[in-house]
Amino acid sequence: MRKRFYTFIILMCSFLWLNQLSVDADQHNDSTSIHVIPVKNDVEQGLVAFLERSIKEAEDSFADLIVFEIDSPGGRVDSANDIANLITGTDIPTTAYVINQAASAGSYIALNADKIYFKPNARMGAAGVITSDGNAASKKAQSDWIKAMRASAEANGRDPIYAEAMADSSIDLPEYGAPEGEFLTLSAEEAVEVGYAEGIAEDRRALFDQLDINNPKVTEAELTISEHIARFITNPVVIPILLSIASIGLIVELYSPGFGIPGILGLVSLILFFYGHLVAGLAGYESVILLLVGLICIILEIFVPSGILGIIGGGAILGALLVSGADMGHMAFSIGVALLVSIVLAIVLFRKLDFNKGILRHIVLSDSTKSELGYVSNENRMDLIGLRGRALTFLRPSGSAVFNGERLDVVSEGSFISRDAEVEIVKVEGSRVVVREIQS
Repeated sequence: MRKRFYTFIILMCSFLWLNQLSVDADQHNDSTSIHVIPVKNDVEQGLVAFLERSIKEAEDSFADLIVFEIDSPGGRVDSANDIANLITGTDIPTTAYVINQAASAGSYIALNADKIYFKPNARMGAAGVITSDGNAASKKAQSDWIKAMRASAEANGRDPIYAEAMADSSIDLPEYGAPEGEFLTLSAEEAVEVGYAEGIAEDRRALFDQLDINNPKVTEAELTISEHIARFITNPVVIPILLSIASIGLIVELYSPGFGIPGILGLVSLILFFYGHLVAGLAGYESVILLLVGLICIILEIFVPSGILGIIGGGAILGALLVSGADMGHMAFSIGVALLVSIVLAIVLFRKLDFNKGILRHIVLSDSTKSELGYVSNENRMDLIGLRGRALTFLRPSGSAVFNGERLDVVSEGSFISRDAEVEIVKVEGSRVVVREIQS
């Protein structure tokens, strides 16, 4: 009897356990897989690389929805275009959740999502195109950008006039705080009013409720250390600073004994530049090969001076830098800044420092034939001054004379002296012995 009782208990426990597994499986099957991808800070190529990886991970895990949490002041137009292509290129439904601001290029990214939601007090707009020096872009660039903003709005059923007004200050929308001459910026309430936002959500839970998602399974994408470095390094403001540090470090190292902190800083800056651009997908292995060729040629130039190797090395490094940038013009500007800093620093160091130290001691001749160091090309016989003798030849003005039985090559002060005339040594300058005729 007792044995049957224990068997019954075991069977009941097994049944309850299997039933719970079935419930858990049903709940898992009913859950919605959501990948949350942050789109924060400046829009640049490092962000493009991060979003490309994150969207690929969402696709590989068969996610049901991608939510882009946007808080960006804007950035590069070409990078924004790349991100827009990534968003529109995925088959997974996308939602842009503006948690603070989606300004400039950030607004364009949001417009390419299937749906847009706002946090209270969030805003979107002010998408005028400006150059890296803060001036308005060319009319052609502005026209292309306005068309892109309009197309992204139309593709998702939004009235394009508001997207155009974000990028074109000539459109007059005073009722939304954008009279002619001002770019449009929509608040959360205004975005809902004009149909640019499906709703306002205080947090993710509220967002999922509005999307009718009851059992979300959230996976949040995070930047790796490499992507953090890439995003920082590919920032248009950081690039000229990094290249300037590299040039300053290497220039100072040329004038410093041994290999120390300046050289290490210079090399680390160069390595960081290329590493960040490799991670961001901007630089290929051809740029790394050009860099290595350039460095090898410059090292060889130090020990085998020829001039040609130095020129080849410098050209190879410049080429590597140029092909590593997203924008050839900006890279040329950054390189120009670094070269200017290098030239100014080199001039200062050339005037202030000792060439007997550092790598330059191998290629700069600093020794001189000073008598203090034992270099004497001709013996100065100051003891000859005042001696009297006889001219052995005519002096016109050079010739020979004898003094105390010693024959010397002499010159007169300029006048003609006859043979056998009495002369006196009045000056000795190395091998030059000057005589004067003694008048009787």
